[in-house]
Amino acid sequence: MAAVPIPTRQLFIGGEWKHPVLNKRIPVINPATEEIVGDIPAATAEDVEVAVEAAHSAFNRNRGKDWAFASGAFRAKYLRAIAAKVVEKKEVLAKLESIDNGKPYDEAAWDMDDVAGCFEYYADLAEGLDSKQGTPVALPMDTFKSHVLREPIGVVALITPWNYPMLMATWKVAPALAAGCTAILKPSELSSLTCLELAAICQEVGLPSGVLNILTGLGPDAGAPLAAHPNVDKVAFTGSTATGSRIMTGAAKLVKPVSMELGGKSPIVVFEDVDLDKDPMEEGCRLGPVVSGGQYEKILKFISTAKSEGATILTGGARPKHLNKGFFIEPTIITDVTTSMQIWREEVFGPVLCVKTFSSEEEAIDLANDTHYGLGAAVISNDEERCDRVSKAFRAGIVWVNCSQPCFCQAPWGGLKRSGFGRELGQWGLDNYLSVKQVTKYISSDPWGWYQPPSKL
Repeated sequence: MAAVPIPTRQLFIGGEWKHPVLNKRIPVINPATEEIVGDIPAATAEDVEVAVEAAHSAFNRNRGKDWAFASGAFRAKYLRAIAAKVVEKKEVLAKLESIDNGKPYDEAAWDMDDVAGCFEYYADLAEGLDSKQGTPVALPMDTFKSHVLREPIGVVALITPWNYPMLMATWKVAPALAAGCTAILKPSELSSLTCLELAAICQEVGLPSGVLNILTGLGPDAGAPLAAHPNVDKVAFTGSTATGSRIMTGAAKLVKPVSMELGGKSPIVVFEDVDLDKDPMEEGCRLGPVVSGGQYEKILKFISTAKSEGATILTGGARPKHLNKGFFIEPTIITDVTTSMQIWREEVFGPVLCVKTFSSEEEAIDLANDTHYGLGAAVISNDEERCDRVSKAFRAGIVWVNCSQPCFCQAPWGGLKRSGFGRELGQWGLDNYLSVKQVTKYISSDPWGWYQPPSKL
């Protein structure tokens, strides 16, 4: 496969490439080779200030008529143009994603298909908004008429993780723009290359300046001041529960709405009526390196702690012997696990699976729900009624039956408990970025007031 050069990009603010005010950059490390292959700009609070101002100006330009309060059909044209460019550049984008994040090229290519599909989907929903404006509200009095308007919430900060760099950015960018918001996207510093290419695509399709701004940089230096900025009207965050908690704390001071997709510890409950040899999840499975040296060390520490707590490393648990370079960890299965062990309770975010047996459906459900998290869960069984019972019993925002991890942009995505709140994707994803306004009109010819008018003398 032909090599792809790593573009040198700046921050994308107000429709233009801008050098970071402090001129700092962060190296890009290929996790498969541990080599520095390029660098990205490192934004700080000074750049956040400029980006928020650009987004604020774009939202209010021409009293909002240029973007925020233009028709959904107008905004849809830009979303479709972005989708077409992603399709056109799919190969290059997938190669950059693979180099930056470590996932196999084929998986990165599927992600790009999903990115384009997500922009297309929200283009359709943007158009659909136009016909929903002014939806009447039934009232018990015929002297009043009421309707609702769905309006963009304002300037939004979108902070996204490293595991699906461009796709999870799109899950936020596409609905935010469809709704009429203006946005500042802050991707993970561990995998920002494709989000910077999204900036280039926005420039190519002529997206109005300041509608989408992209700041790369470290969380404390760029993400924290962005989330806390008084002119940011909402924060949508995907990442760790600890960081989500800090963002919520800051947002509370300004009564700023947030939506959060945080950590998970997703159980897969496999019943005895399944022929595991026919399990399609294993077919053609391929594994790349983990994203960074820090993540690599963190996963190995989880494994060693499990061993020291008395668990058995059934297979894997170390670097593959034939790979001297790169952040590779063998697929790892851990047995003899108790529910008090760290490996059972905490999110590893690596190729590590704990296996524990159960003797009844009730015990399986209790084990699955015995967690602070509640993002995803799966049940594997040939008994349809059992699958329905278990699906209802799981305390999770997403349940998969006889599969694991399929994701469709039409269906809601999000969690319960410490996995966060709010839903992305589907109509729910658009609602994340809309405010509902009630408009009620008095239509009687009688005078309006608290008191009857005095009788004429």
